[in-house]
Amino acid sequence: MNDFLQLADLASERLGGRIIAANDDFFAPKENLLKESKPVFVEGKYTSRGKWMYGWETRRRRTPGHDWCIVRLGLPGIIRGVVVDTSFFTGNYPERFSLEGCDLGNHPSKGEQKKLSSLKLTWTQIFAETALKGDSPNLFSVQNKNRFTHLRLKIYPDGGVARLRIHGEAIPDTKRISRAEIDLAAVENGAYVVTSSDQFYGAPRNLLMPYRAKNMADGWETKRRRGPGHDWVVLKLGLPGTIQSMEVNTAHYKGNFPDTCSLDVCNHKLGAINFTSIDSLSWQEALPKTKLKPNHRHVFNKLHLTSVATHARFNIYPDGGVSRLRLFGRAEIAVNPAAGLERFNRLSKQKAAKALLDCCASDKWAQQVRERRPFSDRASFFVAADKIWSELPQEDWLQAFRHHPAIGAKKAKSKQSATASRWSAKEQSTAQSAPPGVLEALAEENKAYAKKYGYVFLICATGKTSEDILKALRQRMSNEPEVELRIAAEEQRKITRLRLEKLLQS
Repeated sequence: MNDFLQLADLASERLGGRIIAANDDFFAPKENLLKESKPVFVEGKYTSRGKWMYGWETRRRRTPGHDWCIVRLGLPGIIRGVVVDTSFFTGNYPERFSLEGCDLGNHPSKGEQKKLSSLKLTWTQIFAETALKGDSPNLFSVQNKNRFTHLRLKIYPDGGVARLRIHGEAIPDTKRISRAEIDLAAVENGAYVVTSSDQFYGAPRNLLMPYRAKNMADGWETKRRRGPGHDWVVLKLGLPGTIQSMEVNTAHYKGNFPDTCSLDVCNHKLGAINFTSIDSLSWQEALPKTKLKPNHRHVFNKLHLTSVATHARFNIYPDGGVSRLRLFGRAEIAVNPAAGLERFNRLSKQKAAKALLDCCASDKWAQQVRERRPFSDRASFFVAADKIWSELPQEDWLQAFRHHPAIGAKKAKSKQSATASRWSAKEQSTAQSAPPGVLEALAEENKAYAKKYGYVFLICATGKTSEDILKALRQRMSNEPEVELRIAAEEQRKITRLRLEKLLQS
């Protein structure tokens, strides 16, 4: 099974997906494309127009061209995979299809139809004309990282498609997300399943769906475990946040509910998580093993978590079924990263340079990054920033170093902007609140470091204790100047990366 099938179907009807228009649906209505139920074939069933088919089917085309259908996604987002299911269409499936997308904003507008039919609207190609197989679930991975609200499916030249599934990650309108408590595990808030131990009877993505489960098929259910161990699922939270309470609903599961459950969380921002790497992460227990009841909505309010989480691991012992999981908490940020990059691309040269200098006070670095705009996605933005920094001469590195306060100090010797000063203070908050003895030791070691190397000791202090920082400072004092300069430049790169992320969130 392709990994993208773990993700929600952004076009599904229960998430608000709709068929907006189609040029033809003579034999079978376009609305069938998004039906949640699997396609079926009924032998001998006919309508006044021909054979009954549980999909979208156009008439036989006698002129050049192709047929098309426009879909509004229920949840705007990034598409990771597409299923063009031609089940039961054998001599009448399309030979090829193509797919295009556009982003019309966060809410369906009154002028939606007019916008979609406008000649000025630019459609982004997701798939060029691609061959299809008949009576088959045709699966295609997607590499495009754009956010889409609408899709245009084209079939060549005509024919029938049973179902269209658009699997991906929701990118919600973060302006509408409350800064009060929200469900950080809700699919509509951007949460998705990373991996799971088992999903024999029910997909784990069902845990994140809105509304109460309809039946056992609408939840996550594993096979009966015959050996040691337990089942689990790892979720990426829609937004980083602090989880304050949780709900575990075993609705419809009576003789097959888990005996107990637990929850772990972690903060993991760099690199992908996969099946083999989950045990190496720094998991923090949020809920110890707790008894569950059958067909019951459990509420757990005594979660004493103060750290921000990006992922959650929900464990069930030893196996069984759970219909819904809710993780309520406060989001750390409520910003659309894609919108942040778009804003940065549109800034004037002067404002873009100022914003970049807040992240890294090297004039040449800021100028070269600014001139690379526009960036198509966050990844290319970060790659360009890293590459430009690594290729700068040493004097430009030293220019950036001079704008950092010494670890534990309030201000830098060179003047910082208000934004850079605020970021520095937050990054060094742990060191600045260290016990007096540690602060004195940091101050003395900083002086010795600056005397030896000619610049302040640089370390990406985020997440480190004052003792960790002091230990690293003392260890690095033995480095040769050329080696230490490279290490300091790498620490500056890490600091810059974190600040660039904040820039796209502001």
